[in-house]
Parts: sequence; structure tokens; C-alpha cells
Amino acid sequence: MRTLPVAVLISGGGTNLQALIDACKPADYPAEIKIVISNRADAGGLSRAKEAGIATAVVDHKEFENREGFEDAVQRELEAANVELVCLAGFMRLLSGDFVNQWKDRMINVHPSLLPSFKGLHTHERAIENGVRFAGCTVHYVRAEMDDGPIILQAAVPIDADETPDSLAAKVLTYEHQIYPEALRLIANRLTRVRGHRVIIDHMSVPKSGLINPVPE
Repeated sequence: MRTLPVAVLISGGGTNLQALIDACKPADYPAEIKIVISNRADAGGLSRAKEAGIATAVVDHKEFENREGFEDAVQRELEAANVELVCLAGFMRLLSGDFVNQWKDRMINVHPSLLPSFKGLHTHERAIENGVRFAGCTVHYVRAEMDDGPIILQAAVPIDADETPDSLAAKVLTYEHQIYPEALRLIANRLTRVRGHRVIIDHMSVPKSGLINPVPE
């Protein structure tokens, strides 16, 4: 079985990277991580990749005069690894439209909110402050605009009355670790099609039931 060659871009500890590494271990999983690239030499995810026997590279953005030079260096690493899909996993650098467009429909990201709500940082604090009843996470194809692009999968979690940003982040992260490998599996099995701003997933039905929170008395 042919496996999809993948690169993962990180900046930090790499818990979502670890979820992808674990998912790729079974022989029947349709994707393989060829390289992990970090813009920080001290990113904990690099150790996770090395322990799994995955090639790593550090492209320190501080060593370049501009974003174009940084992105050119990242592109060279991706081309050398012959990857066909890029997964952003806690990669904390904004990418230019030119770079993103080179990888249109071949770059995905996981974001800790139910997009298009709460783009950017501090998603959990903002969700609690705004009194929303559900938070969650989203895996989406990347577009030039920040945290934008066709949505592949989402998971929703209820926000408790005594929720804190830390407790909500922990709950949401659990689901990030589930839907990111599943989204990668769907793409690698060629079950996703981008139509406009929507992702059509073959052989997957959308549940017709809904949730109401709080439950009416």
C-alpha cells in the first residue's frame, strides 16, 4: 500500500506531533512522516521525532533577514524530503500567501476552536469570556488568511460553569489528538475533495441530530 509522505512543522512541545507519530505506527495507516521541521532549536517536538526515528531539521526564523528567506529555506527542506502534504502542529509563524499557495490543498492545520469562531490566540479565554456553551477544535486546509480555510473535521466539547482556560485547553487538546490523525487518514486515503470553501468527505454521513446546551427543563 502506498503511503502519503508528510512533513510536520512545529514550534513547541509537539503533543499533536506525537498523536500523528502514534497514528502512523500501524502498517495499515496510509501516511508516513518523512521529516519534522521546527523554527526553534529547543522545541520539545524534535526529541519526539528523533525517538521515533524521524528525520528532523531546524530552520531558525531569527537567522533570516526576512520572511521570504525563512520560507525559502523551509521549502528547500520540504522538497528534499519529497513530501506531498504539510501538517502544521503548533507552528507559531505566520506564513506568506505565496508560500501557502504553493501548498494549496496540500497543507493542513489544527486550531483549538470551532472555526470560524475565535481565530488567533487565547481561544479558550475568549470562549469563556463570551459565554459560549461549546468550545472545540478544527482541522482545516490552510489558506493565506490566519486560521482560515476549508474545514475537514471538528470536535465540540461543552464548557462547564466553573471552566477555566487551562481546564478547557486540556479537554480540547484531547480531541485535537483524535481528529488530527483522522483528518490525515482521510486525506491520505483520498476521501476528501475541496469544493469552494467546503470539504466533501466521501463515504461519511453527517449526523442529523443536534445538541442543546443547556438542556431545556
